[in-house]
Parts: sequence; C-alpha cells; structure tokens
Amino acid sequence: MKHDTETLFARANQAALGCLPTILERWLPNGKRIGREYVARNPRRNDRRAGSFKVNLHTGRWADFATGDKGGDPVSLASYLFGMSQADAARRLAEMLGVGHG
Repeated sequence: MKHDTETLFARANQAALGCLPTILERWLPNGKRIGREYVARNPRRNDRRAGSFKVNLHTGRWADFATGDKGGDPVSLASYLFGMSQADAARRLAEMLGVGHG
C-alpha cells in the first residue's frame, strides 16, 4: 500500500508541474507571475497584499515567508491550501489531472 501511495504522489506531482501556472491561477486567482515564481496572497490567513506567499513555477516548492509555512511540491501545497492530509491531496490532485495508479 505504501508503494501505491508513493506512486500516486509522484504521478500527481509530475502532472501538476506540467501545468502548474494554470493550477495556481485556479487555486490562487489573484496572484501573478514574477520571474520563476507565482506570488499571491495566502488565503489561509488575513493577508492584505501579495508578496510573502510564493510558489516556484519550476519545482513546485512554496513558502509563506511571513509565517514560515512551506512545502516542497504541488501535493503539499494542495494539502496546505485546502486543509487536508497529503494523501487526500495527492488523490484529489491526481483525479483533477486525470492521472491514477495505472
């Protein structure tokens, strides 16, 4: 079972990286691209302006430099933004992107 979960994480992350700008526009609609990063307000806190919450568009690494929250991939970002476990986030992201266990 652990192998299946790891495979799902890998597939979801790989697929998400291929279309990360589009995903981020959906998840963080008021953000903008600045160089290699997507900069947005953090919807998990009362963030008045964009600047401290950033996602690297090439690696998927993200951080809120105001709070110290951070992660290394699109699955962890989905988990953080939507308040769910990383396993649930991987399943939902894989479903959204049409990738599965196969």
